[in-house]
Amino acid sequence: MDILDQLGAMKDGKLSRRAFNRSLFALGISTAVVPLSTRRTLAAPEDNPTYFTWGGYDIPELFVPYQEKYGELPNFSTYGATEDALTKLRSGFVAEVSHPCMSDVPVWNSTGLFQQIDTSRLSNWGDVFPDLYSYDYNMADGKPWMVPFSWGLTSMVYREDLVEWEDGESWSLQWDERYAQRLGSLASAGDVWWCAAIRAGIDYKDIGTPESFAKVAEVLRQQRPLIRMYSDDTTTLDQALTSGEIVSSLLWNSSTLYLRAAGVPVRFAKPKEGALAYVCGLMLHKDAPKLDRAYDVLDSLISQPSGEFLLNDYGYGAVNRKSFEKFTDAELDERGLGRDPVTILAANHLSSPQSMEWGAATVAELEMIKSGF
Repeated sequence: MDILDQLGAMKDGKLSRRAFNRSLFALGISTAVVPLSTRRTLAAPEDNPTYFTWGGYDIPELFVPYQEKYGELPNFSTYGATEDALTKLRSGFVAEVSHPCMSDVPVWNSTGLFQQIDTSRLSNWGDVFPDLYSYDYNMADGKPWMVPFSWGLTSMVYREDLVEWEDGESWSLQWDERYAQRLGSLASAGDVWWCAAIRAGIDYKDIGTPESFAKVAEVLRQQRPLIRMYSDDTTTLDQALTSGEIVSSLLWNSSTLYLRAAGVPVRFAKPKEGALAYVCGLMLHKDAPKLDRAYDVLDSLISQPSGEFLLNDYGYGAVNRKSFEKFTDAELDERGLGRDPVTILAANHLSSPQSMEWGAATVAELEMIKSGF
């Protein structure tokens, strides 16, 4: 699909502005080359709550109901890793709504910084898949600590024209010496460590043991000479895939949508060993000063239009069952998803809660490995 085709697709509503921009970045083209009308910037006044989230979720498309009600956006503060986010919150930063993942709930709760969520205040709660929040460690007295917001998979995005499989799609690609220095990877232990555990054949229920820690560290050291780049800037990895500098990278499935829109022949791998599955969501600070509007932030993020945006633009699973109605089975399959989150999550490896000490140890060990030690 060339630039003119993409402009037409965007005009017809088949390609979002954000996906269009991202596909241009993957090709190394600035949006200044193809001027687009500028989205109105909305100032968030002091009476709005703060949403503490990863970069990329601080956008108007996820807050259509909120904007309809208040005519403006909430405040945003962003982070690059949940470990950093929790450190900032523990230091005294108060954000009404934060965005960790389900496996983080026990550690985040151990700080005493969060309150259970009164789901009767959420108009969209009845449309949320119950299996995405009804984990024992997330529920107490019938109330969740976290409201789910998205779910999905971490796997490999690879160039179909540059990769030859020996025995079907497999994690072996990221350890294949034929592609030495032509492989990329996300940089965070929250993805890298868990995916390497799949390669090491470790059951996630045993991932926290010293023996498993040593095995994962060993397979990552074996992989290190093959990796050309680690980055949590997915645009950098997308550009490297586009140019052919790398032929495969550990990535989220959103990159597949952006790159295919740009005409790059990539595929999101479905490894025979299974991919890393996750459920991420929203937690409410115990001292939330703007509680009423904080609930409106939660309600907007789990709404049907927000879920449709996640599915269409990012390729991530929505938590609102109504969000799936406008998508065909083929479109969902292209994203590595389906209409039933339980089936997808069960067929892969869902990350599980671990101790704060274990998380810190994996981060430190991975940094050593990336540095060549």
